Amino acid sequence: MSISLYATSAGVFVRMLTNLQAILAKAEAYATERKFNPDNYVGMRLAPDMHPLAFQIQSATDRSKLYLARVSGVAAPSWADTEKTWDEIKTRLQTGIDFAKAITPAQIDGLEDKLIPLKVRGEEVQWPAIRYLLENATPNFYFHVTTAYDILRHAGVPVGKRDFTG
Repeated sequence: MSISLYATSAGVFVRMLTNLQAILAKAEAYATERKFNPDNYVGMRLAPDMHPLAFQIQSATDRSKLYLARVSGVAAPSWADTEKTWDEIKTRLQTGIDFAKAITPAQIDGLEDKLIPLKVRGEEVQWPAIRYLLENATPNFYFHVTTAYDILRHAGVPVGKRDFTG
């Protein structure tokens, strides 16, 4: 059995962003239960030199969007990265999910060897789509999804591994 490029990219992106959406719902419920505004989460970070939750949501949606756009040939939508409220990061996450869901298997399956121009560590390169997925897009995507989860878990939101994995 072979696994399609669609299943390993768009399928994974949609699943993990949807799981993150469920984690945000738990975070909102936790804030409501404790009578504080969930906007407090938006600027949280794990360390002073890390980017906050809003950036993690922006980056996770950007990593998935850019991969799918570059491989499918669809123009990548431009998102301003100006989210500063809870409602804005929830909307950004939904926008990312909607874009990933709009890509069809027919648009990317079979394009594993398509050369994708990238800038990696300041150098212009061309990587096959499968290498781009496995060595760049997926690790970066998971880093930002995981960091968003970690920020909320550190803030006391009662989530665990099953919430992350779905």
